[in-house]
Amino acid sequence: MDMATFTAEWLHCDQLSNYVARMVSHDRRDPVRHSNLLSSALNELLEMSFRSEADDGEFVCSFYRRQQIERVELTFPCPPEQRQFYKKSLLRLKAGRALASYLNVITSDAASDAQAILLGLVVNYDAEIQIRDVDTGTLTFVVDLPLERLQN
Repeated sequence: MDMATFTAEWLHCDQLSNYVARMVSHDRRDPVRHSNLLSSALNELLEMSFRSEADDGEFVCSFYRRQQIERVELTFPCPPEQRQFYKKSLLRLKAGRALASYLNVITSDAASDAQAILLGLVVNYDAEIQIRDVDTGTLTFVVDLPLERLQN
């Protein structure tokens, strides 16, 4: 999808996440619960791309499945300073202390929404997150979500 089309309407985040989550979850053990979890996580990721404020380029969202893991690859135009911010945030996540950082972020007025989203995905969904630079103006988030494990 063209990024300008996606960012033209805030409701695209919710509509897209709900639609895709239902399609991906149809054959899971508890499809309704799986769809709700996936939709919430996906909506958070879509919101980050929506807030990139970059309209020039393509928005691509791909899904893969391996056993109990849903992989979301979200590629979108992203300014250099924002890419650096995401990379630094991810490095902090990999250093551990995700729960403590998450609690600090959600109680701080100075924290960014993107930090809260990334930490929330790790803490609430047990997500593993990677970032790939596709080219100079594009970023890809690779997010592995073990949603079936969360349902046990």
